Amino acid sequence: MTGRRSRSPALPDPELDARGFVGARSVAERAGVSRSAVSRTFTPGASVSEETRRRVLTAATELGYHVNHLARGVSGRQTGIVCLVVADIDSPQPSRMARAITERLQEAGKVAVLLSVGGPSDDIAATLRRALNYRADATVVMSGTPAQSIVRECLDNGQRLILISRDDHIVGPDNIRLDNAGAARTALGLFLQAGCRRPAVVTTGLGTPSLSARTDAFVAAARAVGIEPQVVRQGQMTGYDNGVAAAHQLFAAPVRPDAVFCVNDITAFGLIDAARHVFGLHVPEDLSVIGFDNVQQAGWLSYRLTTFDHPVADIAAHVAALASKSRDDRMAPTRIELAPDLVWRRSVRI
Repeated sequence: MTGRRSRSPALPDPELDARGFVGARSVAERAGVSRSAVSRTFTPGASVSEETRRRVLTAATELGYHVNHLARGVSGRQTGIVCLVVADIDSPQPSRMARAITERLQEAGKVAVLLSVGGPSDDIAATLRRALNYRADATVVMSGTPAQSIVRECLDNGQRLILISRDDHIVGPDNIRLDNAGAARTALGLFLQAGCRRPAVVTTGLGTPSLSARTDAFVAAARAVGIEPQVVRQGQMTGYDNGVAAAHQLFAAPVRPDAVFCVNDITAFGLIDAARHVFGLHVPEDLSVIGFDNVQQAGWLSYRLTTFDHPVADIAAHVAALASKSRDDRMAPTRIELAPDLVWRRSVRI
């Protein structure tokens, strides 16, 4: 346990460690107590008298001492560190989710370490192995679907894994997922209520569990009422350009769809802009559109996009609760499914 020096010139020099930090021994000497008393003072729930606590805190303030939680965690059962493995951190939805989780972890006394999954060489397995070096209390995976082998390696090393919207067939980790299929069925129902009979769904060839669930459920719901929807799979990313490309594929055809469900909002924006400016269509009079994610731009006047929102606050609360469990309190993996919230705007005919 160490802390950065910040002392009054009138006080004698405290003993510093090799990096120039005030040590617990200096606090003990100043307070006239044992070093273990200093440790107990800064350990939540530890037994220490009020007088000892007062003397230790006074000495710590005078010397500018702060607890080194990392050193304490390495020598104990928990470090207080939670790693977040995130791809596309610049995109609105991953950024919003990472921020909410980080803030909730901080409220729970944890420190979030962000590990960004970058290019092709920076895969999920390599990133999870880096996370093991931190001896974190948990690692939250928001990107990719880890292979069972790296999951087993993490679990065998005492690492708790929390997957968000990942494949729930992986054995071992906790999983917090959305009812993507239910949302897709709701989207199809809204189109039918609006009188639309030529629906389409725009997705990618990426095939992540969440995107596949939205696509497959939409197609199944349409077929259940005797409609064969168009399915457009554009590229390996869910971006604005994919929405534009999908619009060219859909609206240049002799028979155009009158409703499109896009598996995320950014794709929907590209599709809407191309539909309007290239093909002269009006939303929602000629074309109803529903997205997914409820990013900030979905509420802009240019789009006023009906979409589904992630229950971000609930997800963050569940992550903090799972990450705060002790290693001795890890029974069967937790499986949590949350319903996305429908956000009604003006991109669907009434």
